[in-house]
Amino acid sequence: MLKITNHGHSAFEINSGKYIILIDPFFTGNKHAGTKAADIKADYIILTHAHGDHFGDTVEIAKSNNAEVIAVHELANYANSKGCKVHNMGIGGQWDFPFGKVKFTIAHHSSSMESEGLYMGEPAGVIITIEGKTIYHSGDTGLFLDMKLIGEMNSIDLALLPIGDNFTMGIDDAVKAVEFLNCKTAVPMHYDTFPVINSDPEEFKRKVESIGRKCVVIPFGSSIDL
Repeated sequence: MLKITNHGHSAFEINSGKYIILIDPFFTGNKHAGTKAADIKADYIILTHAHGDHFGDTVEIAKSNNAEVIAVHELANYANSKGCKVHNMGIGGQWDFPFGKVKFTIAHHSSSMESEGLYMGEPAGVIITIEGKTIYHSGDTGLFLDMKLIGEMNSIDLALLPIGDNFTMGIDDAVKAVEFLNCKTAVPMHYDTFPVINSDPEEFKRKVESIGRKCVVIPFGSSIDL
């Protein structure tokens, strides 16, 4: 059984009992993160893109845990330049890791290290297959039709989708994404961290359920079993 923890914003932890995988580990500066980066354990870190609210505490966590950073080529190279152990990947590529499979998908967004003015390759979503379950973390993205293809090619148990609008999908587009993906369960993310992305996860839940799909709102700092 997998334990999925919502650390706020787009930071999620997948714990298989043997491996801990972090996605977009933004703790410092994340008002919803109830745990300090220094207290986080991880074996692997998966990054969807380079923005500070996603790259976050990658370097500190990776170095303190000897964790491997998995990211699109340019971003992986950047993490490596900061002393992290990395595995470089590309959009559409898949690799078998000790914990399971990782495949990056497209995402309609941007990716740069703003503080340094550096381009960091393409933004991405990620499909993780672990312990017989498939989890899709869309990263920061707008709605796109190829989500239908992602849903056709993968039996998605859990889809983590942004609902905050302005920088990503808002609620209505995220509901359409649930329809496209044909996922078993949807979980909202990327909302309420900053005023510009304030959004109501309960409204998302109601609208997802109105189309006959399941939605779970994971309170910040809480976990569900998958």
